[in-house]
Amino acid sequence: MQFLWKYIDDMVGKGLEFSVISELLMYAIAGLVPMALPLSILLASLMAFGNLGEHYELISLKSAGISLSRIMYPLIILTFIISIGAFFFSNNVLPYTNLKMGALLFDVRNKRPEVSIKEGVFYNGIDGYSIKVGRKNKSTGLLYNVMIYDHSSRKGNLNVTIADSGRMEVTEDKRNLILSLYNGKTYTEIPVDKRRNKTKSHPYRQDKFSEQKVILDLSGYGLKRTDENLFKNNYQMLNINQLSTADDSLKKALKSYKNQFSKNLLRANFFRKEVKNDTNIVNYYDTIKSTVSFDSIFETLSAGEKARVIDQALNYARTTKSYISSTKNDFFNKQKWINRHEIEWHRKFTLSFACFILFFIGAPLGAIIRKGGLGMPVVISVLFFVLYYVVSMTGEKYVKSCVLPAWQGMWLSAFILLPLGIFLTYKAATDSVILNFDSYIDAVKRFFTSKKKKK
Repeated sequence: MQFLWKYIDDMVGKGLEFSVISELLMYAIAGLVPMALPLSILLASLMAFGNLGEHYELISLKSAGISLSRIMYPLIILTFIISIGAFFFSNNVLPYTNLKMGALLFDVRNKRPEVSIKEGVFYNGIDGYSIKVGRKNKSTGLLYNVMIYDHSSRKGNLNVTIADSGRMEVTEDKRNLILSLYNGKTYTEIPVDKRRNKTKSHPYRQDKFSEQKVILDLSGYGLKRTDENLFKNNYQMLNINQLSTADDSLKKALKSYKNQFSKNLLRANFFRKEVKNDTNIVNYYDTIKSTVSFDSIFETLSAGEKARVIDQALNYARTTKSYISSTKNDFFNKQKWINRHEIEWHRKFTLSFACFILFFIGAPLGAIIRKGGLGMPVVISVLFFVLYYVVSMTGEKYVKSCVLPAWQGMWLSAFILLPLGIFLTYKAATDSVILNFDSYIDAVKRFFTSKKKKK
């Protein structure tokens, strides 16, 4: 539903086939797996151990000498297998579905709307034509009071056709629209040389017809599949090896760009005439700076020369400031693009790790709260998943804004939830009553009772 509402404007009124919409939904469902899989593992583990605790099966197992870690062992193996499968899914399947969906969505967005002419309204959806129909007969398919303005010559309203009635049909290949018009007239304005037209008259030709066919081109209305190779270099369509290669290339290009910027800055602002070869310009600058006293040279100038030098230096400084500001934005944008590749690289691993962490949160919580079914487990699962999702999105946003490095932002949720999972597992193994609200109420009562006794 989120996918449909997000792209509803791109699909409405374009006459898409059910197979195309189904294909888009299939690719969208694959893209939701990274969000749904951790939540499902959290909910499933919470319900499983909640049911065991609610029916006193955990107590029976523990009384038989079986520890909680031994009870969880088969499910830990299962979760580990699911985590490995999640990694291969995000590394192999998800880039493929992103490529397919990106290419198909691009084609859908560029598909022109279906021809739908309403009564009494000019329809301008066909290039070069403006069509108006006074009335439609839905039973016979006849159109009445048809008016067509032909702008295909790009010179204005030089051709106008008016007919009493007509029919409209699209060819089988959907490349042309055929308008069969009956009992009408065509008015064609004849272009004249304005310089020689002294009378300023506007001659035209009038043609009467009993039947006439107008063929309109609809070649841009069909769904054309674009070559998917045009989208395969996007970071969402790459696997780990491809992301590593692209990231390395982008970093080398950024480093080269920064070095070239430094050389241009020195050559254009410090040594405009002295240095012809810029290969050693940085070393040359360091040598000159250590051996030449610029203040001493400046003091030897006359007052007029000093004013001219200062004025020229100010102009150089303003130009340099503008150059640095524009280049800074280029650096920032290039770094953001690198960060997006690194985000996708780390995302391949964070999905698997999230499944593992949320299992170690759900299973101990189920053993502690001892509630099965879809009541309490669903509420707790949603709360923890919202926490995980908000922290993950916050870290990813910081990486995209170049506030945090990719490994910190993408693993931020793991850094927060891993200690929580260890803590809950320890509490469940030691039969803690951490979520038993009666124990907290009793502790508060004991606190106030001790206060009264002291008084």
